Amino acid sequence: MRGMKKIGVISDTHCFFDDKLKHFLSEVDMIWHAGDFGNLETADKIAAFKPLAGVYGNIDDAQVRIVHPQYQCFECEGVKVLMTHIGGYPGRYEPDTRLKIDQYKPRLFISGHSHILKVMPDRRRNLLHINPGAAGINGFHHVRTAVRFILDKGDIRDLEVGEWPRR
Repeated sequence: MRGMKKIGVISDTHCFFDDKLKHFLSEVDMIWHAGDFGNLETADKIAAFKPLAGVYGNIDDAQVRIVHPQYQCFECEGVKVLMTHIGGYPGRYEPDTRLKIDQYKPRLFISGHSHILKVMPDRRRNLLHINPGAAGINGFHHVRTAVRFILDKGDIRDLEVGEWPRR
């Protein structure tokens, strides 16, 4: 029997995981990290806080890449999920990512890298794309962002965005 899970999605922490993020993610059941942890210590800190599924990003070193793959394909509460760091977005997917999407056929596609929060449907592929933006303080973004939502018996609902000044 499927239940309900509250999911927190973050990306581009770049070695930064503070109390504001912890507070926003305090009620989630699991955290999904779409790459650029910054180092394994940060990934371990997040995993000690909540169960973690993550992928490595372009700034992540070999230690992170041993633990976290380039792609994660899994099912959670009846929703097929594909996650990677550099994936693009509907109409502009990276070529390898487009192949993975067409092969795996997820209902939810998560990527990071751009530091820009995006939540948009891909009607052609019948999926929802989420890029949670950047949760860390390094980069060109002015606002730190994270996303949380509920997965419930195949439904994706109650999406919320957290925003904080970068500094």
